[in-house]
Amino acid sequence: MTDSSGRPIAVFDLDNTLADTAHRQRFLERRPRDWDAFFAAAPHDPPIPQGVALALEHAEECDVVYLTGRPERCRRDTLAWLAAQGLPDGRVHMRRNDDRRPARRTKLEILRRLARDREVRVLVDDDTLVCDDAERAGFSVVRARWTATSEALKEAQGREGRT
Repeated sequence: MTDSSGRPIAVFDLDNTLADTAHRQRFLERRPRDWDAFFAAAPHDPPIPQGVALALEHAEECDVVYLTGRPERCRRDTLAWLAAQGLPDGRVHMRRNDDRRPARRTKLEILRRLARDREVRVLVDDDTLVCDDAERAGFSVVRARWTATSEALKEAQGREGRT
């Protein structure tokens, strides 16, 4: 059931939607992948102007919620990064540290849970598989195509359940 008294929500992914991860892709291109270094470099991500502008625009009519595949251990850095970019306050949903399910499963699960209480106006995400599944489930989706995603990151999102 939807809470008709509350504002709708706009759900935003972080990596390659709001935060440009290009400078840290190198940590995923080596074997074994260096996940600690990949996430440790996240506070230095430059913001993506198109994504930030879209979040600010949606904040005029919606409550913003952040939905990321980053593990919970990155929460403090993530909250500091969001604040430093002037992004709207909003709840941040992160992956449990031990959760290795693909992003398309974890994110759709959370979207459905959010939709039980509130209207989900839009999901903005760069992950094609997440977007495809969200659209099939009836969610309105904006595909964040403003950065180039490396094959290593696509594999991490779709197969390894890491981001």
